Amino acid sequence: MMRKLSLLFAGALMGASAMSLVYGTPGSAANAAGSETYKQLAIFGDIFERVRAQYVTPPDDKSLVENAINGMLASLDPHSSYMNAEQAQDMRVQTKGEFGGLGIEVTMENDLVKVITPIDDTPAAKAGVLAGDYIAKIDGEEVRGLTLNDAVEKMRGLVNTPIKLTILRQGADKPIELTVVRDIIKVKAVKFRVENDIGYMKITSFTEKTYDDLESAIDTIKKQVPNDKLKGYVLDLRLNPGGLLDQAVSVSDAFLNRGEIVSTRGRDPKDVTRFDAKPKQVDDINGKPMIVLVNGGSASASEIVAGALQDLRRVTVVGTQSFGKGSVQTIIPLGENGALRLTTALYYTPSGKSIQGKGITPDIKVDQPLPPELQGRDLTRGESDLKGHIKGADESSTGSGSAAYVPPDPKDDLQLIYAEQLLRGQKTDPAFPPNPEKAVLNQ
Repeated sequence: MMRKLSLLFAGALMGASAMSLVYGTPGSAANAAGSETYKQLAIFGDIFERVRAQYVTPPDDKSLVENAINGMLASLDPHSSYMNAEQAQDMRVQTKGEFGGLGIEVTMENDLVKVITPIDDTPAAKAGVLAGDYIAKIDGEEVRGLTLNDAVEKMRGLVNTPIKLTILRQGADKPIELTVVRDIIKVKAVKFRVENDIGYMKITSFTEKTYDDLESAIDTIKKQVPNDKLKGYVLDLRLNPGGLLDQAVSVSDAFLNRGEIVSTRGRDPKDVTRFDAKPKQVDDINGKPMIVLVNGGSASASEIVAGALQDLRRVTVVGTQSFGKGSVQTIIPLGENGALRLTTALYYTPSGKSIQGKGITPDIKVDQPLPPELQGRDLTRGESDLKGHIKGADESSTGSGSAAYVPPDPKDDLQLIYAEQLLRGQKTDPAFPPNPEKAVLNQ
């Protein structure tokens, strides 16, 4: 159980360091290296050859070069890195939001792959895989000894290819053998439901499909609850590690009818790009009240959304301090050699504030108590804790981040309960509802 929970938190941290992406190529040519730089490169070449020739065991040349490149990039900040061809492909799969696979959400528990849930209408669900099943073998190979990433990679593959799973199920007297044929799995970036008179929407990541999934969620909620009965919406960005910048802009735009959403500023002071909401009479939720939930697992693109809606006084932000990742990574393709992920800009909220190393401060702080098995552990996650992070313009000794924990059962979720009570008028606070006339804008 503890391993499962730790994976949840690690996922939030790893996502925050990898998923805020802008595709493209460098804006300008690199400066020509000086003679001193070439001398340093000559030293590197000499050391490389000595390692190859004299190290106690023959090293792998490819690994040496990749590690040298990553060492250089890691010295810049925690989010710049080199991706080999396989890693670059994995990144493209994550941001695209669809892949060839089985359709199950999994974690690692007791050295086996545990099924959290099979996704509806996917090969796994149709083959009879159930929540709580343990996958012991994949195509006859024992899962014990594999990492979760290794096991997931084995289950992904070409569409229409079969895979055999050996499953251990509570109540079954012997292992169950299932053959599943892979298909295109479209990962839902937005999960939603209706809580009587409130529409709840949780964005899990910002992939190419996030905005479309959000619009579908809004349309469905409107059909299920008459406009005069709908009290408002909760937008849950907790444990959201980020993703594509353009999707963060589109999601923000859905709830705005005016104003700047975010600006990015690069190395050159003149390299400033601003993204604005499209002018319209009413936003996509007809101006209904909305509360945004954040915590220490809310990073990057999710902070862009929370920061824009907060500064423009469109929403009230409830929860705890967000992660504080305010940098933009450009993905620079290197052909068959993979891709370079390089920090090329910092982003700023409409008020001109940098989130880097600071995060989004909620309008109403609501702490979420930890369950007994996690009490006594420091679960705070924040950009300011990362070694070598870029110091933000508004970063202070307080730093960024907070606990990254959300209870699996909504009845234990104090932050969500507080948000719903505000929307229903069962609780009051000066920060709700916000006044759009008091929007905080960069002058």
